[in-house]
Amino acid sequence: MGRVKVLRSLLKAREFGIFIGLLGLFLIFSILTPYFMTLVNLMNTMRQVSFLGIMAIGMTMVIVSGEFDLSVGSTYGMAVMIGGVFIINGINIWLTVIIALSSGLLVGFINGVLVTYGKIPSFIVTLGMLSILRGFNLTVTKGYSITIVNEYSTLIGVLRFLALGRLFKVIPVSGLIFIGIAVIGGIVYHKTIIGLHMRAVGGNPVSAMISGINVRIIKILAFMISGFLAAFSGLLTLFFFDTAKGTIGTGLELLVIAATIIGGASLMGGIGTIFGTVIGVMIVGVLRNGLTLIATSPFWQTFIIGFVIIAAVAIDVWVRKEKVSRRW
Repeated sequence: MGRVKVLRSLLKAREFGIFIGLLGLFLIFSILTPYFMTLVNLMNTMRQVSFLGIMAIGMTMVIVSGEFDLSVGSTYGMAVMIGGVFIINGINIWLTVIIALSSGLLVGFINGVLVTYGKIPSFIVTLGMLSILRGFNLTVTKGYSITIVNEYSTLIGVLRFLALGRLFKVIPVSGLIFIGIAVIGGIVYHKTIIGLHMRAVGGNPVSAMISGINVRIIKILAFMISGFLAAFSGLLTLFFFDTAKGTIGTGLELLVIAATIIGGASLMGGIGTIFGTVIGVMIVGVLRNGLTLIATSPFWQTFIIGFVIIAAVAIDVWVRKEKVSRRW
């Protein structure tokens, strides 16, 4: 009887349907191209989604808290730019890493304060921050690329290994970092009071406030986590390509939000899981990889991903309406 209850709860879980969708994509692309299910391609896909996935973990916490963060792409680009500029100018690499990561925390803090204390919609705040940071990145780099390929130190070597290395010459280290961050994020989100408060704030901020939850602090914390993970992902990207560009990260925020929503996070707030986000990230990664292997135009890839986003949001709205109608 207990096993039947567990099976029923599993079948009703939002993540189950998303996971079935992911398996469906694997099946479709494995039929369309013989190269998709090769170990090399699967490991490359894992590495490709890792940078996006790290950012999506933070985005999940923001969206579940009832807000948006459109500035993650520019924050990511800012970390890349800071790292590149500092390194070629001989700044201590430890200091460079600290400043790059701290910049993400600062951006998140400013976003959170403006949203909570300034009472400005997060869509407007983070859209403005996106523009400010992108302009800053382009101004500092003057539109040129910054190459750090000739720079080396022990820490730079370690960071390059984290971004480029493969464990046992097969498993990408960046993919393992993504998994590790997902596990840590899952523990914080699902097993601590912080995650509980995030879901409460996103579900009903008034009730959360009455219950004694500091809504402002929780939302600021969510934005800071998002900013920090965006900066961390940016640093890994810098040492992956050994190049910094002022335009890097452009449009990335849409993919991050797409992965989070596809993974089951509700735009209304209060609903979402880290596991669902990981599946959502994999869906976006598999879609892009599979479409590339079957020689689909990048323009059509953008169209298809946009269609999937709309479908995911529509399903979320319909599910919510169905639950409300059942209650009545």
